[in-house]
Amino acid sequence: MWKPLLDGAVMMAYLACALFFLRFYLQSKDRLFALFSLAFTLMGLNNLLGAVVGPDLDTERIHYLYVIRLVAYLLILGAIWDKNRAGRGSR
Repeated sequence: MWKPLLDGAVMMAYLACALFFLRFYLQSKDRLFALFSLAFTLMGLNNLLGAVVGPDLDTERIHYLYVIRLVAYLLILGAIWDKNRAGRGSR
């Protein structure tokens, strides 16, 4: 009963985070913020697909939804790695 409501709230929070990082990207043109925005958009899409594919099914058993989440987490890790790597060359 509460699952669709909570899924919608979590999706809205992910997309709000994506817009937050997109705003900072547009101001600073820093690639870290663009990749964070893309990652949070993918996590929101993951929640949306989980709700659309099977609201009555156990969506954790649908293995291809994990791929979207994995790509989002890898984007975050890659963005952090890229930001730290870029800082080493300026010394």
